[in-house]
Amino acid sequence: MLVRLADERATGVLVRDHGALYLADGQVVHAESPDAPGLDVLLTASGRLEPGSWAEAVAQAGSRREVARFLVDSGQVAGGELEICHLGALFDAAFFALAPASGPSRFRYGVAHWIGRVRPVPTQVVEREAQRRSRLLDSVWPYPAVDTAPLERSPHTAGRAVGPRRQSLLDLADGVRTPAAVARKLGRPAFNTLLEVRRLAAEGLIATPGESVLPGRSVARATSTAPAPSAAPGKPAAVPETAEPPSVLDSALLRRLRDALEATL
Repeated sequence: MLVRLADERATGVLVRDHGALYLADGQVVHAESPDAPGLDVLLTASGRLEPGSWAEAVAQAGSRREVARFLVDSGQVAGGELEICHLGALFDAAFFALAPASGPSRFRYGVAHWIGRVRPVPTQVVEREAQRRSRLLDSVWPYPAVDTAPLERSPHTAGRAVGPRRQSLLDLADGVRTPAAVARKLGRPAFNTLLEVRRLAAEGLIATPGESVLPGRSVARATSTAPAPSAAPGKPAAVPETAEPPSVLDSALLRRLRDALEATL
């Protein structure tokens, strides 16, 4: 369906089990998933933007679908910075939105997101990046069950030294919080969190549900899955939002993606 919509140069929102992709003239301009932090958290969790400033931007420009432009025009966020943050949120959410789904995909023509256009991305670039991320996760630890199950620390963590960034994740592995909940709590991208969870599971620091494996043991590959979405945010939107500090985004990768996109325009 996404390929057909791109060929049609369609404008609207593609709603799937795991999230939604917003298209304009056949290109992806925004993506949302309840399991991926969105642009609001991306900017506010880092301290780059006050929560009140975000709320004001939505109140002032949300009905016109120009929240992004309002933030730049009012001088609260630089254009390039907003672009990079938005690209990070878009690719993060698109990974979940494009995950295998059991329900139907629905396209609603003419629907635009209240954030507005920032940097349109060709659908093939979005799909390629989602596939790359899926392969990367499986290459680290091919057990997608850890992506959605409550995180539990393994007994192997006793006496193991880890860096502060990994320790903050382990501290939240209480047997209740899922990786998506941990990502929101820490204000980090969901995919980055999943990748770290898989690494910790491969090292035996996070328990792998239904498996009794030790670090270094070879395992059979499994089919990749992703968390399912929940309810939508409460402003002129249609699906969800949350996010993470630019300091933990792969800014160099996002700049390269932006440069590649500019070369195609």
